[in-house]
Amino acid sequence: MMDEAPIRALRSLRNRSSLIPWILSLWFTSALVLSSRCIADDSTRHRKIYAEKNRYGGWPATHGIWSWGNEILVGFTAGFYKDRGEQHHIDTEKPVRHMQARSLDGGETWRLEDPNSKNQLLPEGKALHGRELPGVPLPTWRSAPANIDFAHPDFALTLKLNDNHTGPSRFYLSYNRGNDWTGPYRVPAMNGLKIAARTDYLVESSARCLLFLTAAKSNDREGRPFVGEILDHGKEWKFRSWIGAEPKGFSIMPSTIRIGPNELYTIVRHRDSDGRNLRAYRSPDNGRHWQREIDPVDELGAGNPPCLIQLSDKTLCVTYGVRAVPYRICAKISRDRGKTWGPELVIRDDGSSPDLGYPRAILRPDGKVVVVYYFSDATTGPERYIAASIWTPH
Repeated sequence: MMDEAPIRALRSLRNRSSLIPWILSLWFTSALVLSSRCIADDSTRHRKIYAEKNRYGGWPATHGIWSWGNEILVGFTAGFYKDRGEQHHIDTEKPVRHMQARSLDGGETWRLEDPNSKNQLLPEGKALHGRELPGVPLPTWRSAPANIDFAHPDFALTLKLNDNHTGPSRFYLSYNRGNDWTGPYRVPAMNGLKIAARTDYLVESSARCLLFLTAAKSNDREGRPFVGEILDHGKEWKFRSWIGAEPKGFSIMPSTIRIGPNELYTIVRHRDSDGRNLRAYRSPDNGRHWQREIDPVDELGAGNPPCLIQLSDKTLCVTYGVRAVPYRICAKISRDRGKTWGPELVIRDDGSSPDLGYPRAILRPDGKVVVVYYFSDATTGPERYIAASIWTPH
């Protein structure tokens, strides 16, 4: 039976008839989504990582996530909260920091780390949602080193951009699980591309690594995804292939896994005149050619990037944020290597704003998934915080 409360609310607006079609549309859309949702896991646990009054935590996907067993490291932006209407609620006139959080117990508890206090991973460039740190001189970018050991057991690589349209981009290296970073190093302009890099890479050997990046389109606007390769421990950087045709809107922020000796599968954040969704591509030849696959997610509201991981039984799992009512963090599962995708699984849907998401996820040794994202809810307040959810895919 239909709830009487919305009916009474609509009757109370009889003198505001112009609002009724909009309210009816919103109510029925929300009811449809809620009635068809699937809960990801009844035992899902939510943990707050960074939540401070009058502060803003955001965008883990822009920074990256790494894991070594039950040790997890994730990066994020920390700034100051400001109500900016329909824009990100971060004060763009105040400085931001590039922070990290580390868990030693599979995401159950976390400690905050500030690499900026050691002059590492310093924020810079036009892409910041705030100011550079005052009084802190920025180091000169160096050429890429020629002795990178990608297979080092404690290795981590992170890439950052100065402008989301034309770059340029820089990267940092760590050989002690992100406790210290060297850099910034300049990302070479492979094929003369204007590269806006975020962190997505696959290590092939101690000397070789594949990068999945975004470059400016032919009109110098973001963006078109492509594959680059680093050879001979960093001595050579080469363009390998485009992922899909140049979009009318943008295709950015690939999230990539290896599903066979030469088979890769990637999902990108896509926007065009028809909407904002997730698109998938498959490569049968280690990233040299790509074919379009079924879209894992058709609609994301204002849009959000994917995070793709592979479970222990080779099942694919993509997590993402939905910037539409109800504001939520979700996942989908594919049991046939990305040929089809199951229903949307709701990890949580108590968001109070579309300003959320940008997830990064890892698979724990016990089979649980830890997904880290930014969020806000009515109980906590208007500030955006960094959260982790621990859940079991079924």
